[in-house]
Amino acid sequence: MMDFPFPPALRLLRWAIHGTFAVLLAVALAGALREGLAAAAAGGALLGALYGLGLFVEARLPDFGGHVHLLLGRLWLAAVTAGWMALAATSPRFVWLAFPLFFACLHLLPLRAALPAVAALTAAAVAADGWHAGGLSPSQVIGPAIGAVVATLMALVYKALYAESEQRRVLIDDLVRTRDRLLRAESESARLAERERLAREIHDTLAQGMSSIILLLRAARADLADRPADAARRIAEAERAAQDNLEEARTFVRGLTPPALRQSSLAGALRGISDSATAGTATRVRFEVSGTPAPLPPGYDLALLRIAQGALGNVSRHAGARNAGVTLTYLDDAVVLDVYDDGRGFLPGQAEGYGLRAMRERVAELGGSLAVESAPGEGTAVAATLPLPGHGGSGG
Repeated sequence: MMDFPFPPALRLLRWAIHGTFAVLLAVALAGALREGLAAAAAGGALLGALYGLGLFVEARLPDFGGHVHLLLGRLWLAAVTAGWMALAATSPRFVWLAFPLFFACLHLLPLRAALPAVAALTAAAVAADGWHAGGLSPSQVIGPAIGAVVATLMALVYKALYAESEQRRVLIDDLVRTRDRLLRAESESARLAERERLAREIHDTLAQGMSSIILLLRAARADLADRPADAARRIAEAERAAQDNLEEARTFVRGLTPPALRQSSLAGALRGISDSATAGTATRVRFEVSGTPAPLPPGYDLALLRIAQGALGNVSRHAGARNAGVTLTYLDDAVVLDVYDDGRGFLPGQAEGYGLRAMRERVAELGGSLAVESAPGEGTAVAATLPLPGHGGSGG
């Protein structure tokens, strides 16, 4: 029988059917051995091996539900059914193995073929039981018929539940993709808006100031030979314009710096967000600095601050942790930021969202690396490593 990514309830039902086959086969084999039917017992063992081989093979097929998978499943069903019919003709103890075969037919065959197949199996079971008993009684007919009806109803419910779970899975996948697209669109929109704002600011301040300086210096050069006093005055004006432009540039850079970094050092800013990020939760956050703090290249402070904010935001929203930690480590050749917690964890690569992707992009832009270690129930650790200039990495 084919395997699908069923939810737990459907998976349990599926293995209950396999278990029913195993139990009924074991009972039949025991009865055949007690009656001295060695050939029937050997045939039953071969049937069990064939059934188990089918489960083993289909579990390793990569294309679940594909054409080849379905064809192999139907060939397996035909072989198992033929083996069952031979055994049912040998001993009545194998007749009730028809019950799990009902489910196999209803699962592997389209409904228009499955219903006649179930009816044929029921007739074969009734005929075999009557042949061994030397005649038919109402119970010998009613028993297999009720089993066939129950199996058919259960299989229809099984298919309905699977269809519903598959629709839900598709809907969830669509929602996740839509959310990711919205996040990317919002991020891109914010990036374009910020780029436009910066372009306007640069045009209206720095670019205009540089144009004025160029014009003043050109005029000064033209006056330098004949009117040195005018040239000196224009050079002084250019110097004042350059000074004003420098101040504009410094103001511009200060405006790009997060308030947390404008008011304190990187360590102070990290300590501040460590105290505030999980406010209102039961998570206790500990902040540490290891090594000797040193000035970092441009962009490092902002990148490390944003990574810490993102990681602590994930801790407060998703981890459900009791304890978390932030460690800033200054090494000879790199600076390392570690954010870890003892929360519920996740499977890296399967549950990573936009936040972790943004962290990876930040460290990649600076020539660094981001490592994420986590497992369900075992917490999460995020380590961002940025190389220092002159030690094999990018400086900014």
